[in-house]
Amino acid sequence: MNILSIVSSLAIAAVVMGCGSDATPTPKTAARRSDDYNSDKLAKMPKDDKGTSGMVSISDDVKSACGISDDEAYFAFNSANVRPRDKQILDKLRTCFTSGKLKGHTMQLVGHADPRGDDSYNLALGGKRADSVKDVIVGRGMPSSKVSTSSRGEMDATGNDESTWAKDRRVDVLSGS
Repeated sequence: MNILSIVSSLAIAAVVMGCGSDATPTPKTAARRSDDYNSDKLAKMPKDDKGTSGMVSISDDVKSACGISDDEAYFAFNSANVRPRDKQILDKLRTCFTSGKLKGHTMQLVGHADPRGDDSYNLALGGKRADSVKDVIVGRGMPSSKVSTSSRGEMDATGNDESTWAKDRRVDVLSGS
């Protein structure tokens, strides 16, 4: 057996051993894409667009660069819908990122949920919220390649009643380079 065969055999053995059932689970603090979860469960959940809402939370540096006040767009409990009245602020963001001070920058959308669903549901819902905001912004002219989405689900939730859970239901808008 030559040295190349021995090295190849050891590499294959290392890969096979690393693929066993004792794999380290993804830590709860890692951001995950919503595509990793079954959206059928989301489709079956009731929508409550009359409930207390969550928001699109725009980072201070983006608000400053885009000349945006503390206006907010909202999500209802168990909902990822962006309502017509919310699209005005998203238009301002799109304009800022396509022809304004943040032209050439990427937009990062991070979805969040309140803690009342299970982990996988909340990760999927946060991802669906981020994707809904992306769909509106891209539909109004922002290049899809300039917008990324992820979900933190309930990982950053701090609420303990309806008024504080509403703050957990949000999409954070951040600027990348």
